[in-house]
Amino acid sequence: MGKFSIEAFDSFFEAILKLKSIEDCRLFFEDICTIKELEGILQRLEVAKLLKEKKNYQEISKITGASTATISRVNKCLVYGNGGYDIVFDENK
Repeated sequence: MGKFSIEAFDSFFEAILKLKSIEDCRLFFEDICTIKELEGILQRLEVAKLLKEKKNYQEISKITGASTATISRVNKCLVYGNGGYDIVFDENK
């Protein structure tokens, strides 16, 4: 977790849970992240979605502009990660 404590991470996640609408999320994330950081998050989310749709790396790179390293890292998270992407993509939740 680097130099931040579990409590610091929990405080951040508690702040996110207070967001009640898309507009709240937009305002918060535009304040807390740089445009590049947001673009990176959006790109990884789109890559994950395309990987779940069984697109290949070349297709995903062409669609998203992501490097094969980024695609590989997202794929590793989908296969071996904590299931976070599955939570946001699970339509039954």
